[in-house]
Amino acid sequence: MATKGIEIDELFYGTVTVGERGQIVVPAQARADLDINPGDKLLVFGHPHRIGLMIANVANVSRITILLERTIEQMRKHINELDDTDE
Repeated sequence: MATKGIEIDELFYGTVTVGERGQIVVPAQARADLDINPGDKLLVFGHPHRIGLMIANVANVSRITILLERTIEQMRKHINELDDTDE
């Protein structure tokens, strides 16, 4: 099964064990592949049906947010231009 050209087994990094303090270790290969380094801040999201977690690097989320804000602003300008031509 492929996801956008990536095989599902390429997305699986193994298992981790939750320690006494609730900590997990991100597997070395995942850290290398995803450029996760000591000191990086990670966001942790829960699935809406409480079936799992998603972890994302804050720096990447910040970049995506900036791109989305720019895209939304371009869309607003386009919509305003359309509204102006309707008058």
